Amino acid sequence: MNRRAFAWALYDWANSAFPTVVSTFVVAAYFTQAVAPDPVEGQAMWGWMQTLAAVAIAFLSPVLGAVADAGGRRRLMLGLATLATATATALVWFARPDPSWSLWLLVCVGIATVCFEVGTVFYNAMLPSVSTPETMGRISGLAWGLGYAGGLACLAVVLLALIQPDPSPFGLDRALAEHVRAAPVVTALWLALFGWPVLVALPEAPAPHGAPRVGWFAAARDGLRELVGVIRRLPRQPALGRFLLANLLYTDGLNTLFAFGAIFAAGAHGMGMSEILLFGIALNVSAGLGAAGFGLIDDRIGSRTVVLLSLAALIAIGGGLILVASKTVFWVLAVLLGVFFGPAQAASRTLMARLAPPEEVSAHFGLFALSGRITGFLGPAALAAVTAATGSQRLGMATVLVFLLLGLLTLFTVRVPDRA
Repeated sequence: MNRRAFAWALYDWANSAFPTVVSTFVVAAYFTQAVAPDPVEGQAMWGWMQTLAAVAIAFLSPVLGAVADAGGRRRLMLGLATLATATATALVWFARPDPSWSLWLLVCVGIATVCFEVGTVFYNAMLPSVSTPETMGRISGLAWGLGYAGGLACLAVVLLALIQPDPSPFGLDRALAEHVRAAPVVTALWLALFGWPVLVALPEAPAPHGAPRVGWFAAARDGLRELVGVIRRLPRQPALGRFLLANLLYTDGLNTLFAFGAIFAAGAHGMGMSEILLFGIALNVSAGLGAAGFGLIDDRIGSRTVVLLSLAALIAIGGGLILVASKTVFWVLAVLLGVFFGPAQAASRTLMARLAPPEEVSAHFGLFALSGRITGFLGPAALAAVTAATGSQRLGMATVLVFLLLGLLTLFTVRVPDRA
């Protein structure tokens, strides 16, 4: 991996701290256990927040991706999205363990989630510029594995430096949950500390066809025109269209699983904050190893094959996770599940990069994000509705398997070029 590829991959290390610490294992659990009125209502409230964020991401991602292509500003827009994510994340500090702070926490996490996801559009669009067709799968998989390692490292810092010590360091008041509320501040600093090399090492992408870089207004106009053209051409690209549909379905399931995994573990198996963090560390280790391991064979067996194998395993193991009553068996199955979670995401990114025309890669990754978010509200909404209607977290989580299965069946019908 050359210097530019490493700088690009290091951003995965930086930004993976956000979904790990904020969306899944610390802030999500803190909200349902300490801020929301009760865990069941907290899971439903968190689901509706994720639903609204998904709608915003679905609207903004393809538009801003096309603007980045037209104006040659991927790097600048990635920097702005990163700064906004870090700022909104740090503001979670002010959310005290009281229901009156529920709205503040949900708004901060919602804004940070939107900025995080929009930033990945510009970041993912840089993949072809740091790899070749022969190495794209390996670099994407290894970067995704590095991302899980980064999430793990940040989670370990939070666990060892903030959550476990008693008395807490830096005079943090445990009665006001300041040792937990400091976790998003650490996450924001982590993102700022490790997220800058890609902004320095990679040159700004030129405007399409060698044209001079235009102003923001002209970039928005040209970007929207490009986006309309990309959408109009989709019927003539059946493989790309069906892949986007498949990604739409199984990403709903993956995002919902990731967003509610810790909440389910806390509610269904009575895990406390320290155990949830250990649970998160174990999942990140297995997911990172899976992403890196499958990345080494992605270029040989094809990204589509990797995604299909991963989805099939996720459905089988996920069904077991919902049914088991033993916490020990739950732990074993969850760690095994992580092995296939990373490859499903990393190989999807690689497949999109292989299918997208180089001059329109940001716009296509915008559509890629759109396909993962335009119905992204359905996953959290279905989970929230079933949970609220039945009072059962297990039945709520079962909705995830439906989305994964539909995505697998759709992707199975996709015929793609060699090694794609």
